[in-house]
Amino acid sequence: MDVIAAISTANALSAIGIVRVSGEGCFAICDKIFQPAGGGLFSTARPREMTLGRLLDRNGKTIDSCLAVRFPGPGSYTGEDCAEFHCHGSPVVLREALEALFAAGARQAGRGEFTKRAFLNGRMDLSQAEAVIDLIESETVQAAHNAVEQLGGALRRRIEPVYDGLLEIASRFYAVVDYPDEDIEDLGREEALQTLSRAEGTLSALLSAAGRGRVLRQGVSTAILGKPNVGKSSLLNALVGYDRAIVTDVAGTTRDTVEEKAVLGGVLLRLIDTAGIRDTGDAVECLGVERSRRAAERAELALLVLDGSRPLSEEDRAAAEAAGRAPRVIVLRNKSDLPRQLDWTPDLGPVLDISAREGTGLDALESVVAALFPVGEVSAGELLTNARQTDAVSRALKAVQGAKEALLGGLTPDAVLSDAERAMNALGEITGSTMREDLTARIFERFCVGK
Repeated sequence: MDVIAAISTANALSAIGIVRVSGEGCFAICDKIFQPAGGGLFSTARPREMTLGRLLDRNGKTIDSCLAVRFPGPGSYTGEDCAEFHCHGSPVVLREALEALFAAGARQAGRGEFTKRAFLNGRMDLSQAEAVIDLIESETVQAAHNAVEQLGGALRRRIEPVYDGLLEIASRFYAVVDYPDEDIEDLGREEALQTLSRAEGTLSALLSAAGRGRVLRQGVSTAILGKPNVGKSSLLNALVGYDRAIVTDVAGTTRDTVEEKAVLGGVLLRLIDTAGIRDTGDAVECLGVERSRRAAERAELALLVLDGSRPLSEEDRAAAEAAGRAPRVIVLRNKSDLPRQLDWTPDLGPVLDISAREGTGLDALESVVAALFPVGEVSAGELLTNARQTDAVSRALKAVQGAKEALLGGLTPDAVLSDAERAMNALGEITGSTMREDLTARIFERFCVGK
């Protein structure tokens, strides 16, 4: 493969910036742009140890004093020879180092190409490769925990027993049919049924937790609803920790949806502060109210804010009706620091007394959100976090259930085999394994030596 190079840190001023190189012959290229301070060549430096030296530009001029480290393959991230230059974090220095590598024979790496090479070279499976980007994009501690466990192979270890069990069924069938003269014991009906039942249980558990995995990675779309001037924007500011939305005593200040993210109870909320819901003759505000209603319809959670210091109004009822369109609702009686005058709350979900201005009651809100969207009930690394994984497990489960029904219905073994192979193919999509190679290897493991 070509030698590839890229800047692996953000394009911004920082203390340290890293340039990464990978591919056969990369050490010889690195020798052209890096001179160890102690003399000699970088290509002969001790593996996995930092070497201090001078970084040269394409004209051979020193552009930085930096540290370099080489990782000989196959025990590197990509499975091939790799090197990294840890420079001072000037974007100019990093770009010049990259240009020097290009001039020496490397090319620009594509998106995700280092991780793609790691997969192609057998350093990780597809679920682990996907975990790399999940870890980079983690916005909660729980999301990071799940990603790092998947990077360590947690999802693969969960799936492997299912795959191996199906492989046992298929390989035994092929061995008996294709090699009738060999003394190979057929797989019994009860044994096959137990294998399929275990597979069904495992895949069902993975699929049932897929919703939590999506919440973990993408967050929960949350609409903040209420009539004008009840404290919606104050609540948004309290949750995000700074003045994101304008707060005034003038009703109708928020005329469009304002979006921000906050972590509450370990759950990432994608908050949408909406215009106050009321009848208005203002054309612009009217558009904002309509957007508020649509936001509630699309949201997974609605935070209905009521002003506890004022009596019930028809606008409160209209806001409650809009909030009821969301699958989950938390009712927040705001302004608990003022005398209570509101004597009504809709029966839509948990009811909490808060003061967005004082920041009181938000701990209770965290607890309720955590209870509504639990993400910690499944072992870290076993949550499906993308649609591709979820679809593959869903197809595998359907195929396993079909194989089980065929077995219980007394159909011929080839009907069971057909569904078992479909399930294996679907599971193979998660890890990137090749089912046919695995199947062939398992069949011939059953023969005597020399056969």
